[in-house]
Amino acid sequence: MALDGSGDFPTIQAAVNSLPASATQQRVIRIKKGTYKEKVFIDGKDHITLQGESEKGVILTFSQANAIFRCDPATANDWTIATLSLRNSPDVTLEKLTVMNTYGAEATGPVTIDCPSDPTGKKVIKKSDHQMALYTGKGTTRLTVKNCTFRTLGNDTVSPWDAEAGVYYFKDCTMEGSVDFYCPRGWAYAENCRFICHNMNAAIWHDGSGSKDAKTVLKNCTFEGDDNFKLGRYHTESQFYLIDCQFPRNMADADIYAAQSGKGAPQWGRRVYYAGCHRQGGDYAWHRDNLNTAENAPKAKQINAAWTFGERWKQFGTASVSASHNLKMGGLMAEVIDTTAEKMLVYQRSIGGWPKAVKEKKVDYKLPLTAAVKAATLADAGRPDATIDNNATTREIEYLAKAYKATGNAAYRAGAEKGIRYLLKMQHKNGGFPQFYPDSSSYRAQITYNDNAMVRVLNLLKAVAEKQADYAALDPSLVPAAKLAVDKGVSCILKTQYVQRGKLTAWCAQHDRKTLLPCKARAFELASLSGMESVGIVEFLLTLDNPSPEVRKSIAAAIVWFQEVKLEGFAAKDITDATQPSGRDRVIVPEAGSVIWARFYDLETNKPIYVGRDGVKRAALSEIENERRAGYVYASTWPQKLLTKDYPKWQQKWEKKEGSKI
Repeated sequence: MALDGSGDFPTIQAAVNSLPASATQQRVIRIKKGTYKEKVFIDGKDHITLQGESEKGVILTFSQANAIFRCDPATANDWTIATLSLRNSPDVTLEKLTVMNTYGAEATGPVTIDCPSDPTGKKVIKKSDHQMALYTGKGTTRLTVKNCTFRTLGNDTVSPWDAEAGVYYFKDCTMEGSVDFYCPRGWAYAENCRFICHNMNAAIWHDGSGSKDAKTVLKNCTFEGDDNFKLGRYHTESQFYLIDCQFPRNMADADIYAAQSGKGAPQWGRRVYYAGCHRQGGDYAWHRDNLNTAENAPKAKQINAAWTFGERWKQFGTASVSASHNLKMGGLMAEVIDTTAEKMLVYQRSIGGWPKAVKEKKVDYKLPLTAAVKAATLADAGRPDATIDNNATTREIEYLAKAYKATGNAAYRAGAEKGIRYLLKMQHKNGGFPQFYPDSSSYRAQITYNDNAMVRVLNLLKAVAEKQADYAALDPSLVPAAKLAVDKGVSCILKTQYVQRGKLTAWCAQHDRKTLLPCKARAFELASLSGMESVGIVEFLLTLDNPSPEVRKSIAAAIVWFQEVKLEGFAAKDITDATQPSGRDRVIVPEAGSVIWARFYDLETNKPIYVGRDGVKRAALSEIENERRAGYVYASTWPQKLLTKDYPKWQQKWEKKEGSKI
């Protein structure tokens, strides 16, 4: 691309927009010399290289103070806050570019602007306030930057900000700005770089709160700046390694320090290490080598990019480039592969969910995936068979989120996020979840508690909303959407609890998506109260923090119902019986001290019902065909743990907190 029209595109953004979202090899946008006055945003696109003709000759520039941008209601939630912003775009390379944010150079002084998000409604913007040249958000892992200059006169010039999964490599770069102008989160390695500071507070900063192993390493770097500038600081967990760095005579005698406005003493302690660093005119005391005090630190000469990134970027070498570009690229890694996760991505439907079976054959990720099966499966990506039945979709999301955390492979994160968006899309307006989506035939669109399908979805979305464990590294925009979905799901649960002669009881395996009343699914699954699915629903309600009076009432009513319908003095047993077609049988027999519950109870009488494939209610398990007796669980001890352990523990917790009996 070129400004004079000799290239394929008139702007860098237009060239970026022309590329498909995903690729397996690097795509290179070659930029001819010129000054490009634009903001560039790379969102949701991987394997992209922006390669300038020369570092000084290719200038990407824009003038913008972050606060002015964020105070505008139209852009308050927009994260295109830098001259060059990246999000959800792994494996990006920047080469031979100068990226500038000129607000600090152009502003004549402080200005006061309207700011609806500020408590005062106003905000004062100074020349040195935040004005980013480079920003990377969640999902932009494995960023390689070579022979680039980043320049502002404000804070946070270079801001690669993914504390949980970000890995960033800078080589032969120049960075210039005000306080914290180089402020990576996660894992960052800078070598042979030049840092120019125009603020007395701090030049460099690090956030390592996402992992105890997170670190920022600066090797063979030089520093310069205004008189008495301080080297660095941190507000939260951090880990600094400065190896063979050179400091100027005019720097302050101040070691990297904890900012007073930080979050208190870090749980992993102060971790600031030096080796081979020197100052013109003589070293300060804190410049002395202390690498030997670092936990599990190697010798200084062994500290390099491979050590810094570890398993997150373990093949730090040369990667291939798409055949359409005859260029050599360096500094990228071959992606870390999880074979099960790779299979899951093959089976993921274009709508985002997964099937439980393909042509009646159960999806089994333990089986090898041949080239023929892979090709056929990918060709079927548009099939409307995605479901939450039999753990489908929720198990894949859970696994992919865990695989992303373990490998840093952005494809797994994207797959998990796409799956979560599928769950959000399939939810009915009333908060219920159908068994299948978009297939709405037969009973597939009904609200499905059967086999805990809806409860598994709500538990997963609750974990997303609370950023638990493996879900903390996913797209933060999913958090409010997941919270809303959970709130709607709880509302649906409360509305579908069956009222029997004015009294709350339990739930059916399926409820009509419009009337919310119990409804039929398969021939042997009639509209009835469930002694199994109701347990999963109550267990989910017990996980809610600060349960509302309506939730407490719902739980208490279900507990009473479980007690009323239990079958005392009976047990369900599997036996061998050669006279039966299956060679075995399942029977309900008297047994002192035992308690069981039926899978299905009559909606009016609360008596157990047993239904075979003919759809006829019967009073005894022995009255239905052997295929169903032995192949489907009609009675078990499902509520036992809930009644004896979980509910009493929950009751005690909330009685103690509220000071009143529940």
